Amino acid sequence: MTGKRRRNKKLLRHLKIYSFLGFSGIFVLVGLGALWVGNLKMPDLDSLEARHISRSTKIYDRTGTVLLYDTGINSKRTDIPLSEISPLISQATIAIEDNNFYTNIGIEPLSIIRAVFFDIASGGFSQGASTITQQVVKNSLLTKDKTLTRKIKEWVLAIKLTKSMSKDKILEAYLNETSYGGTIYGVEEASQTFFGRSAKEVTLAQAAYLAAIPQAPTYYSPYGTHREDLDGRQKLVLQRMKSLGLISDVQYDSAADEHVQFLAKNLSGIRAPHFVMFVRDYLAQKYGEQVVLSGGLRVITSLDFDLQEKAEEIISKFAPTLQSNFNASNTAMVAIDPKTGDILAMVGSKDYFDSSIDGNYNIAIAKRQPGSTFKPFVYATLFKKGYTPETILFDTPTEFSLQCDKEGKPKNPSDDPEKVCYFPLDYDKKFQGPLTIRQALARSRNIPAVKALYMAGLNGSIQTAEDLGITSLTTPSRYGLSLVLGGGEVSLLEMTSAYGVFANDGVRNPYRSVLKVENAEGIVLEESSIHPYRVLAPEIARQISDILSDPKAQLPGYRSIIETVGRPVAMKTGTTDDFRDVWAIGYTPGLAVGAWAGNNDNEPLQHDIAGLVIAPVWGAFMSQAVKDTPVESFRASPPPLTDNKPVLRGIWYGGISYKKDKISGKLATEYTPPETQEEIVLNDVHDILHWLNKDEPRGPTTTDPKQDPQYESWEYGVRKWFSETWQPSHPEFKENNNIVLPTEFDDIHTPEKSPQISIIFPEANAVLSTQRVTTVQLKIVGPYTPQKTELYINGKYILTSEKDPLNISFIPGDVAELSSDSNTLSVVVYDSVWNKGQASINFKVSP
Repeated sequence: MTGKRRRNKKLLRHLKIYSFLGFSGIFVLVGLGALWVGNLKMPDLDSLEARHISRSTKIYDRTGTVLLYDTGINSKRTDIPLSEISPLISQATIAIEDNNFYTNIGIEPLSIIRAVFFDIASGGFSQGASTITQQVVKNSLLTKDKTLTRKIKEWVLAIKLTKSMSKDKILEAYLNETSYGGTIYGVEEASQTFFGRSAKEVTLAQAAYLAAIPQAPTYYSPYGTHREDLDGRQKLVLQRMKSLGLISDVQYDSAADEHVQFLAKNLSGIRAPHFVMFVRDYLAQKYGEQVVLSGGLRVITSLDFDLQEKAEEIISKFAPTLQSNFNASNTAMVAIDPKTGDILAMVGSKDYFDSSIDGNYNIAIAKRQPGSTFKPFVYATLFKKGYTPETILFDTPTEFSLQCDKEGKPKNPSDDPEKVCYFPLDYDKKFQGPLTIRQALARSRNIPAVKALYMAGLNGSIQTAEDLGITSLTTPSRYGLSLVLGGGEVSLLEMTSAYGVFANDGVRNPYRSVLKVENAEGIVLEESSIHPYRVLAPEIARQISDILSDPKAQLPGYRSIIETVGRPVAMKTGTTDDFRDVWAIGYTPGLAVGAWAGNNDNEPLQHDIAGLVIAPVWGAFMSQAVKDTPVESFRASPPPLTDNKPVLRGIWYGGISYKKDKISGKLATEYTPPETQEEIVLNDVHDILHWLNKDEPRGPTTTDPKQDPQYESWEYGVRKWFSETWQPSHPEFKENNNIVLPTEFDDIHTPEKSPQISIIFPEANAVLSTQRVTTVQLKIVGPYTPQKTELYINGKYILTSEKDPLNISFIPGDVAELSSDSNTLSVVVYDSVWNKGQASINFKVSP
């Protein structure tokens, strides 16, 4: 018992010692910390009133000589007292930025601790945990460096400011100082710019927008590309105000339902405004809003200002006609260099400053349905699988929904056919029967395209589009087979860039808008380089380009536009089913251009196809853009298949064929010359699913095509077309349902019956004079009369003799690249049934 008591006393003594040392350590650390903080060089709070806008960012074209925009031009700020600011703005700001503003000491210790732990874990200083007071200090007195020292200064100064200035004055300073994007500083200037009214007169909904923007003024700019996100943040502000009891449920509902109209952005001294705002958004996201506003950046962009002016001029020229003839109030255009990805021109609307059409909204990067301009991605996916441009797809009435019968009627009578059936039509409401893929894509026929998507696969087609640079098709289940007709939303910028992959032989260069960024001291912050990578086999890109540039395959209206450009050019148009969007996208090997027309509010156009609406605009710009550039041609596409299923080779009337010898009338063999072969296709009309496995088109023929769920519907449309349209006008055409194939093989063309050739003169290894005529004399033995003889020297064709196949003459000196040592003389003899034989000897030459 005594030993235990002794141990407890010893333990207690150690505990006292360690506690003393611990508290002493903490006291020393706190003291050192306080001493360090006390010795920090703090800005004078009196300098809070000496705020100013620092060095501006300048944005240039690709040459670095044309100034597109200076963020310091027309910088505006109007200071007003808090009494002249609507309480709704104050409440909304406090609700979203700092709901304990009136009770905290200038900082929120718990938020700071949480932020510190997060920053330690993440290895950075990304968590601000900033109160309104801290933001006033940060924006007015401190640098933008993300360091622990600066953060501590911010905390200390925020506490000091709270002691030396009233909360109302701090809030007033914040609302007068904060940036609302671009050159707009302070809530009064923002209210006048956005709504045309003073900060005292704004509605609750407007106040919520004003509170939502300062967190990221460029990102949440009402004139930028994230309007939906701004709307969402405004709703968040209203929800915070309601949860804090600052507004009632009725006020919330009214403000949430209010449609707030922003005035047009009025920027003077700006060129290519949509492009500039696109670049500015990129810079703000990468470097931060304050750096863009006052960091003195020098930005060299990808813009070709000459091309930009041409695009703006042509859009302005066509705008009145598009409006009056087609009810298209707006137009957009993008031009990209496919070899680098450089955005050379971007016009986001016909007039950036026209508020009646939301002109500052950049349609070039907005998500819209692309109509038939999506089709090349689907056909490219088919080509990946082994299909060919000559593959036959029937353009016949077809119901694609399994919930409906072959006539397009719901199997369940209570179902609405508009919702459950899918029976697509073309703009002309007609059907063209069997078409090759070349014809179907060039003519933009819808039913073959839907069949193509089914065979290519929805996921595979989306993957192809993503490989080429389309990023917005993220919900495949929503699109279904309508994707090929433009059922998914994409942007003109990404579509133009993706078409550039076809132009660049299957190699993708992601689009870029910024080439170089320097800071105010001339230090290069970034310098762009191209990053090409192959996303499509070259032969597939060439097949697509060959189809889209083929004037013979195009309809007359499009053909004239292609020919007007005056050089090889590929082009595809698209119109949405509801006639709300018309597109034209095309390219030369060195330039990809996309154009769009429609209405920002989705009001339908006059019911005309895109070729009449937007294609002329596209053609006019492309003609001007390439006028003074070297002519470039597309690389040749692969030759057509000659040894595969008839349906892959452009034969629509049957899927079984055999080759016979025209002379013997028997089955051709490996010895039957091509000149005497004839392919016999058995007349048996079916859709493509009858003849092949859609996933392995060049593989074995499917044994039971009816297992495919689409088979019956596709077959029904084809057989109906055949019996009601084709056969009545072609009574001589008979189907060979019970034909018996030949069984005997060609016995005329065999090795034994080929001509046996002997060269009588010259002898082997003879020396021939280069100056004298040499007559080659032959001995030919065979059952058929010789018809012609071909002479080759060293494998190179020289001449043909048909009058006297037994003798063929030449002068050795006329033959280029003869060797002084040894040369080879060869003759090939064809008889009257195209059997051939050959013989060779070596010879030398002398002068």
